[in-house]
Amino acid sequence: MITIEQIKNNPAIRTYIEKEDEALIALGYTEHSFAHVGKVSNTAGKILRSLGYSEREAELAEIAGYLHDIGNIVNRVEHAQSGAIMAFRLLDNMGADPADIAVIINAIGNHDESTAVAGNAVSAALILADKTDVRESRVRNLRESEFDIHDRVNYSVKRADLDICPDAGEIRLSLTIDTSFCSVMEYFEIFLGRMKLCCSAAEKLNMRFRLSVNDQILL
Repeated sequence: MITIEQIKNNPAIRTYIEKEDEALIALGYTEHSFAHVGKVSNTAGKILRSLGYSEREAELAEIAGYLHDIGNIVNRVEHAQSGAIMAFRLLDNMGADPADIAVIINAIGNHDESTAVAGNAVSAALILADKTDVRESRVRNLRESEFDIHDRVNYSVKRADLDICPDAGEIRLSLTIDTSFCSVMEYFEIFLGRMKLCCSAAEKLNMRFRLSVNDQILL
């Protein structure tokens, strides 16, 4: 049975994560390296554990979270699908159980908002973990005069808290943003599709997604 520690310690996987992030640096994208995939992995597992899913489902979500962006080494376009195919080969060569592989590659192949569908709990947790990782430290270009809207949106987020509240039936993302870099309207201009996807992912977990920005409830 494949474990998250085996994934994290696999030299090939670490290389692909390093190289896909280098490819995104060349395109001017925000950070997609170990900080991002590690946070997504941890958050995806936390979501399922908090909602009473099995430990195995939580670990599969962690594995999917750690591997979800490796397809960027092929191309940013359709990176979810190419990443799922890469993950299949890696996991199969590591001797992973086919049933586990099926869940993981389904989640990876459905995490990008252009084609995503939360078909099961693991894919829903991955979507929520990935799309809520918005933070100042993901911005690599620190020349404010050269910020594009994605840089401004991420750089404006000074605090982001994701709370899973089973008793209330809600998953809550609370953001504190510096509106001198990004207005609330600009945040929605960039992230409306992602927030709608979070709503559908939360519904798959029988929860509601809630968003507040600077203590104002927006969803």
